[in-house]
Amino acid sequence: MSQPIATLVRSAAIVLALAPSCLKPAQARSPSSVTVDCKAAGTPISPLIYGVGLDFGRFEDTSFISLGATARRWGGNTTSRYNWKHGNAWNTAHDWFFRNVGLERINGPVHERFLATNREHGLASALTLPLIGWVAKDTQSVGFPASKFKDQKSTDPWVPEAGNGLDMNGRPVTPLPPTQTSISASPEFIAEWVKSLRREDAPRGVRTYILDNEPMIWHETHRDVHPGRLSYDELLERTVKYGTAVRQADPEAQIAGPAEWGWINLQYSAVDLAAGKILRPDRRAHGDVPLLPWYLRKLREHEKKTGVKVLDVVDVHFYPQAEGLGLGEGGNTDPAAAALRLRSTRALWDPTYKDESYIGEPVRLLPLLNEWIAAEYPGLGVSIGEYNFGAEKHPSGGLAVAEALGRFGQFGVYSAYYWTHPAKDSWAFWAFRAFRNYDGEGARFQDRSIPVKGAAPASVFASRSEDGTKLVLVALNLDPKKAAVTRLDLSSCGKAGTRRTFQYTGNAAGFAEVKGEGEAVLLPPYSMTVIEVSYPAPVTDR
Repeated sequence: MSQPIATLVRSAAIVLALAPSCLKPAQARSPSSVTVDCKAAGTPISPLIYGVGLDFGRFEDTSFISLGATARRWGGNTTSRYNWKHGNAWNTAHDWFFRNVGLERINGPVHERFLATNREHGLASALTLPLIGWVAKDTQSVGFPASKFKDQKSTDPWVPEAGNGLDMNGRPVTPLPPTQTSISASPEFIAEWVKSLRREDAPRGVRTYILDNEPMIWHETHRDVHPGRLSYDELLERTVKYGTAVRQADPEAQIAGPAEWGWINLQYSAVDLAAGKILRPDRRAHGDVPLLPWYLRKLREHEKKTGVKVLDVVDVHFYPQAEGLGLGEGGNTDPAAAALRLRSTRALWDPTYKDESYIGEPVRLLPLLNEWIAAEYPGLGVSIGEYNFGAEKHPSGGLAVAEALGRFGQFGVYSAYYWTHPAKDSWAFWAFRAFRNYDGEGARFQDRSIPVKGAAPASVFASRSEDGTKLVLVALNLDPKKAAVTRLDLSSCGKAGTRRTFQYTGNAAGFAEVKGEGEAVLLPPYSMTVIEVSYPAPVTDR
């Protein structure tokens, strides 16, 4: 790094923004270099990867608009029991005493308000459709009434009639018939909803229908109506029946599933997990093939046999399972937990990373999903229907989100939805802004992810516009104490025009535009840096 800056510019290399001038060289790591390949075709970046979820507890909160979200998902445990005809009734499941509830302050069907808000702000919608077979019949009934189950371990402090369905020893009690809280929701019932949506949804706002939510844990989350454990065969049967009804109601629909909650249920059914992974009777009965690739194989066979495609997108959820990482604003933030949180992102992509939880093996979720799809049902997309790293107000939480967003682009993910949406001005909020609105005027990460080669002490993601006239890079220093020293070689990109650099280090005002000084290439500890380079001609002309 001894060359003068003018020489670096002439050689089409770019220097990252400087850290504050008070930063001493001893506080920085040894310099390294990475090369951006502007001539590579790259991977198209789907705008739907910058999605968020609906938080029913913050239904009126629209702060997700200012973080630059592109899509919003109607999902979670309660949506498995949403009654679209009632329009304001669902069940809280095991999350809160199996109560039927509704947002009484909302006039008209709640889902219509959700869709209208998305349309108003230009967001695509993803809508979860119940497959469990039952939806709430009202907004008052409870699944385990204290008047019928006298000795329950706990009851709702505000509605004492609502129990948690566990006896005093913590064992599940036998539930009443599903009609205690619910009415039947057949495939025809769901198809009628889809038809009604299409009549009102023009131009199309609902980009994706999701086939329920985390079905392999229904026996826990919704055990008042589905106490039995889901098997390979039942998952397939419900997918085919309901997916076919959706396809007939909306032939152009994008249908996603199975919306499983985590790694273990991509491998085994709920029946297997009751017996243990060693015995795994359900999986062995199906050729000892992991659940998800078996599911995809059977759905492809179904399409070949019937001509009906009931799945377009493979939808799974990703939550790091190591202890103490938390959810949303929760989670430990001591140095060890923060470092673990950042390492946990490697389960998305890194074949050398052994997951530091009960999983205890490499996950490499994104390449694995792509491999399973290529082998069993080519052409399907991938959606990460829920993800969260906890500690969203801490640098480790925000940097983890930024790392995930960069990887989603690299691996061609079709859609992704943060659970639910980051608190305004949190680190996770600004992680979205790094990709969606770093200058406060709508400047964003571009249309194609292009390769970044070479070792670096920071994560660097590169994108270019479709016409090749703009390059945007996001560089993340994941180290809490040391600056990263990095030289970016952009010699394949040609002669640059203008350049802007923005940086976030935790300031309340968010990203600030900074100027480079001298020849040092520094990224401050725990920081996000965005470099935007404009070119006078497309890369193909250079």
